[in-house]
Amino acid sequence: MRLDVKEVVTCFLFFEGKILIVRRSDKVGSYQGLWAGFSGYIEDGDLEQAYKEVKEETHLTKDDISLVKAGIPLKVVDENINIIWIIHPFLFVVKNPEKIELDWEHIESRWIFPEQIKDVQTVPCLYEALQRVLEIKK
Repeated sequence: MRLDVKEVVTCFLFFEGKILIVRRSDKVGSYQGLWAGFSGYIEDGDLEQAYKEVKEETHLTKDDISLVKAGIPLKVVDENINIIWIIHPFLFVVKNPEKIELDWEHIESRWIFPEQIKDVQTVPCLYEALQRVLEIKK
């Protein structure tokens, strides 16, 4: 069976040593109920798409966040849904987390220390994507 290749951004929001993870709602197309960063299909170039996804999913504008790092893209094969994901990871610092308003794509959010990402059920390779933009303590 042929696998479709899909390029996406995954954005991590960082504040005072923690990252914000969100649990995907049952209204999204894949990985419902799993924890993730803020992500979406690349339409406009990866950095512009990253800003767009953060704005759509949190209502934060470019003025509310600062880019820390754009990581090397990561290839993830998910044969269960016949997709090869090319994940472009980004890390942004949030200036004021109280301004975050989640949209319909997420049902819950949590600020966690980066090393705690292994303790929750995430979308495939979220830990590896985070490693591309942030050094994680063992």
